[in-house]
Amino acid sequence: MSKVIRGTIFVVDDNIDTDQIIPAEYLTLVPSKPDEYEKLGSYALIGLPDRYGKFIASGDTKTCYPIIVAGENFGCGSSREHAPIALGASGVQAVIAQSYARIFFRNSASTGELYPWESVDRLCDEFQTGQEVTIDFERNCLINHTLEKEYPLKPLGEVGPVIDAGGLFDYARLTGMIPQKA
Repeated sequence: MSKVIRGTIFVVDDNIDTDQIIPAEYLTLVPSKPDEYEKLGSYALIGLPDRYGKFIASGDTKTCYPIIVAGENFGCGSSREHAPIALGASGVQAVIAQSYARIFFRNSASTGELYPWESVDRLCDEFQTGQEVTIDFERNCLINHTLEKEYPLKPLGEVGPVIDAGGLFDYARLTGMIPQKA
């Protein structure tokens, strides 16, 4: 059975930086503590300008958008690994961007929090927040059910199995690179 992620999308444009994803004031939260992990997720994308609307509804701790569609250079700024962790904790399963800041892409794979797909086309100008989509992993494509159109995605490549395993350390344990936990 082909792996898919289906849900509504939240659309942003270019140069969404790590301060917009999770402002520095929330970096004291420790993601390894379950209650702080959840709290970190509740602040995801709180630094965005008002023109994007609310990513997480007031009073909620999770988003109703499991997929983010973005333009170029998503995750630029600092090297904080809290950025993909906050998005994952909020309920995001994948980001589809035209391009990524290298460190955000790497942190997404290392933490195993979300799938960083790259789009072939500039989707953030064509898509709107709230549209229903499906990411088809086997076919490397995004289906926009609202627009009734299909769009190619660049293959995940070697990061796919790392994220499937839950992150870099879990992947290393799974493949025998490091010993299993006792």
